[in-house]
Amino acid sequence: MASSSRKRVLVGCTGSVATIKLPQLVEMLRQNNLEVRVVVTERAKHFLKDAQLPSDIQVLSDTVEWAAWQDRGDPVLHIDLVKWADVFVIAPLDANTLGKIASGICDNIVTCVARAWDPSKSLLFCPAMNTRMWEHPVTMPQVSLLKSWGYKEVHCVSKTLMCGDVGMGAMAEVDTIVRSTLRALNPWMDQSDLCP
Repeated sequence: MASSSRKRVLVGCTGSVATIKLPQLVEMLRQNNLEVRVVVTERAKHFLKDAQLPSDIQVLSDTVEWAAWQDRGDPVLHIDLVKWADVFVIAPLDANTLGKIASGICDNIVTCVARAWDPSKSLLFCPAMNTRMWEHPVTMPQVSLLKSWGYKEVHCVSKTLMCGDVGMGAMAEVDTIVRSTLRALNPWMDQSDLCP
């Protein structure tokens, strides 16, 4: 994986409808001079089928990872991505993947990156799920566990959800995620000139 002087952001998308915000997230990160790569779960692909991403953004999935590895000595994509990235931003993090990461399950490219993540680098997670899922008794202990590992939560918000319900569980706004990413990369930086 080629290197540049720009900071490198790996964005992970999981099976939440908030995945439709990926093009906006990628655009805003790039406007702030960040290099971006994207990994997705198979369920996230469902929400990306009509997405308009820049042509130079490759969406990496399990299919790509398994095609790259055929024999001993071949690249292991999720490990290469962990080495490449300065920060990992999981946006959105659905209830299913939250549970998997909290349990140590690594059965797709996003959870494999999370399991192999270098704890000296920031990992941000942006929960996104229906209010009923957010309020389930298992959710807060899972969020707390991830935070105890040093992962940083970008808090979900309350609003009208895609299903029509109103309540907590919507993914944070894209500009909030970008600000949190910049803060994780440069905790001392003045963010008043953040690109909109």
